[in-house]
Amino acid sequence: MFGEVTRDIFVGVTPIFLEEQSDPLADHYVWAYTVQIENRGEETVQLRSRYWRITDALGSVQEVRGAGVVGEQPILRPGDQFEYTSGAPLKTPTGFMGGSYEMQTDKGEVFDVKIPVFSLDSPHQRGNIH
Repeated sequence: MFGEVTRDIFVGVTPIFLEEQSDPLADHYVWAYTVQIENRGEETVQLRSRYWRITDALGSVQEVRGAGVVGEQPILRPGDQFEYTSGAPLKTPTGFMGGSYEMQTDKGEVFDVKIPVFSLDSPHQRGNIH
């Protein structure tokens, strides 16, 4: 698991290569990643939006922005956890991604929480890059 804490909000990410959804002959590689968000602080927060920066082995960058995650904008009270799984396709057998979540406190303060950069590695890569 790749983990990061920002303002008492822990974000942990575990990526998994999906061999059955990938087609190396067509330069199509797919990963699932599970994200765990835990409020270790003393104030209630809501996840408002997400920003992802996805980079493949050739240096091509894709940026993704949007409201919430998997159709939700979860509210995390002190001690609460939220977990979801999503996916990412690449045209190369390796890459990495990271980003941030925009959070808002119940008092209206908005701040960003870092999503740790994590590697997307497949058994089809040559050598170990990450």
